Amino acid sequence: MRRRREQTSLFGEILDWMLVPLLVLWPMSLGLTALVAQQIANLPYDRELGELARLLAGQIVIEEAPRAGDLPLVRLRPDRAWDLLRSDDTDRVYFQVLGVRGELVSGDRDLPVPAEEAAADGTLRFRDEEMRDELVRVAYLWLPLPGHGDTAGALVQYAETLDKRSRLATEIVKGLILPQFLILPVAVVLVWLALSKGLGPLKELQRRIRERDSGDLGPIDERDAPEEVGPLVASINDLLQRLDQSLVLQKRFLADAAHQLKTPLAGLRMQAELVGREIDAGRSDPQTLKAALHQIALSSQRAAHSVNQLLALARAEDRARALRVETVDLAMLTQEAVHDLFPKAQDKRIDLGYEGAAPGGAALMPGQPVLLGELVRNLVDNALQYTPTGGTVTARVLPDPFGQVLVLQVEDSGPGIPEPERGLVFQPFYRALGTGVDGTGLGLAIVQEICRSHEAEIAIGTAHTRPVQPGHGPGSLFTVRFPLRRQTAA
Repeated sequence: MRRRREQTSLFGEILDWMLVPLLVLWPMSLGLTALVAQQIANLPYDRELGELARLLAGQIVIEEAPRAGDLPLVRLRPDRAWDLLRSDDTDRVYFQVLGVRGELVSGDRDLPVPAEEAAADGTLRFRDEEMRDELVRVAYLWLPLPGHGDTAGALVQYAETLDKRSRLATEIVKGLILPQFLILPVAVVLVWLALSKGLGPLKELQRRIRERDSGDLGPIDERDAPEEVGPLVASINDLLQRLDQSLVLQKRFLADAAHQLKTPLAGLRMQAELVGREIDAGRSDPQTLKAALHQIALSSQRAAHSVNQLLALARAEDRARALRVETVDLAMLTQEAVHDLFPKAQDKRIDLGYEGAAPGGAALMPGQPVLLGELVRNLVDNALQYTPTGGTVTARVLPDPFGQVLVLQVEDSGPGIPEPERGLVFQPFYRALGTGVDGTGLGLAIVQEICRSHEAEIAIGTAHTRPVQPGHGPGSLFTVRFPLRRQTAA
């Protein structure tokens, strides 16, 4: 069995999407803070290290070679370099001075030489190196040799370990991160309070909806809801409006149905009481009893017909049933309806016939066969009800040459329907006045509901195709257009 999907919390979702990125970005912020702190710590110490390297370079003396053609000699003024080496009590300091030939003039022999020789222009440069298993920061410069162009006269390097820098970077990181440890919990609490405050209008809207009376289907005031919830409130109001209309229609339908069934049931009771009084009085005239029983049969027949029509209307309004479509042969359904109602047409001496497409491919359409059969039967039965003796009723199925629609027509030679009443005949229990026809008034209401469920259009016109017979009216022409674009289901 498929597990039921767990209900999610809007508050929790928003909180997750706000806090999770915050918790992910926080370690990244710590890393960037450490990197920036290291760069900030390097700036003053690099400046100091460079000044010491230039000071060391100022202690270098270049002497002329004792013999012509030899390179000048490089030496360091005595004692000053050792004073520089002892000037730092925190970091270990190293220096190195190399002569023109690369010979060690003074300092630490194992201090690494730059990998690439730069131009001897006296420019101060910095690099990171490893000295005696320790990381050091090195400031170095190549001194030019006077009178020899770009030839380097000496390499001066001054290096120190990174203790002071690390301590300063640590202090900077502490100064920046410690407030974050205090700010982060405060930020979480503020986010929590902000979400609770922001979702307050939703809780108020929920409270007002819960406090509404079960019979109150009036719209919810959208001005009392947040703007973001406005579309949801509008949808709820639309649902309430449709529900209210549905309840009003149901109440009216039940009232009309009760009134419609009351007449035949009252007739049944009256005839049964009449037969009982005749028997109690000792008058058992067969003709009287037969007439009473005939009236009872007619009343029961009318009640049964009303119940069947009500059930048909309920089936037509069943949207779930209307969705279960399959391929239907409309011509075959129409011919079956004509065949079933042919005895009724014979009793009234009405010429009932079928014209149009033969059963098969041209008359196939997607739909619900039970409902479509009810639609055709009600249209033909309605035409027979209102067509006088000697009249004609014709049912047709006409395919569209472009394959867009399938047309059903039912034409009669009855009194016709005046234009002002054509929109009223589809209302439940409505019957045209002055016709003298007995019926439930549900047939055309069922037809219209089935048309809606099949996305079809129905129109009422005048039957101009046949000449008006003596004693007959202009006739009516019911035309139903079924779209063929709907998907069929097996």
